[in-house]
Amino acid sequence: MMLSVVIPIFNERNNLQPLKARFEALFSGPLASLDWELILVNDGSRDGSLEIMREIHRSNPRFKVLNLSRNFGHQIAITAGIEHAAGEAVVVMDGDLQDPPEVIVDMWAAFERGVDVAYGQRITRKGESWFKLFSASMFYRLLQGVSRIRIPVDTGDFRLMSRRAVKAFLELRESHRFVRGLVSWIGFSQEPVPYHRDERTAGETKYPLVKMLKFAWDGVTSFSSLPLKMATWLGGFTILVALAFGMYTLYHFFFNPTVLVKGWSSIVMLQLLLGGVQLLMLGVLGEYLGRISDEVKGRPLYLVDSFEDEAP
Repeated sequence: MMLSVVIPIFNERNNLQPLKARFEALFSGPLASLDWELILVNDGSRDGSLEIMREIHRSNPRFKVLNLSRNFGHQIAITAGIEHAAGEAVVVMDGDLQDPPEVIVDMWAAFERGVDVAYGQRITRKGESWFKLFSASMFYRLLQGVSRIRIPVDTGDFRLMSRRAVKAFLELRESHRFVRGLVSWIGFSQEPVPYHRDERTAGETKYPLVKMLKFAWDGVTSFSSLPLKMATWLGGFTILVALAFGMYTLYHFFFNPTVLVKGWSSIVMLQLLLGGVQLLMLGVLGEYLGRISDEVKGRPLYLVDSFEDEAP
């Protein structure tokens, strides 16, 4: 039985050799009975990562190199790797070694019990700031609160998927991808595998604040229509404000008319409030329309430059 491991790589040259050593130890130790392959997906790296990946492939052909034609983004790189994986089960993880490869042993045990998706659930996260920990915790709970499906909290993309889960996942071809949400959407039997997340081995995070916010927005808009419903709520709120101001104006019209001359600032404030709400909701509508436009175009999710999967 073959196990495939998919690892998207973007500027991780200093992590590649430690990653190779960890996986060779894993598959010569606890998982020695398995046939295996490891697909390194080069997502437009510019730091020489591709050359190191090719050296690793030449030294051990089980490490295969899928080189995309440019940077398509982390979530699409994961999809590309899964699509080229041949195993009865497929593991997805990042290349920074924050997710310990040894946890795959527990994921495989869950797979042997018949679980279709064994997802890593973080107990602790070493080496990360309080702001990152707090914002990540809030995001997962917000997403679970607004989503139409149950997306487990404190999880990333580190998971094992059975072949039938992989086939179902690959049928979902939307271009704005939120992999952990899509895997939750397909259903089947899913089980958490608790683990302690390590510090990054080398290099810097590929998800600074701006990219994290964009990623969070992708998650919310992919699995919830809540931003669109905000128009109704904000409209109701502004109507209540307008009614209150109207009652205030009528009161002074009948009982204290001289005050009305001073009301120009309130009128300007209300106009600004209404204009801001309208522009905000136009932006939200534009975001959803932009996503519809991307899907209608029907462009391929990614293009492959080369796939080195044979022995040199």
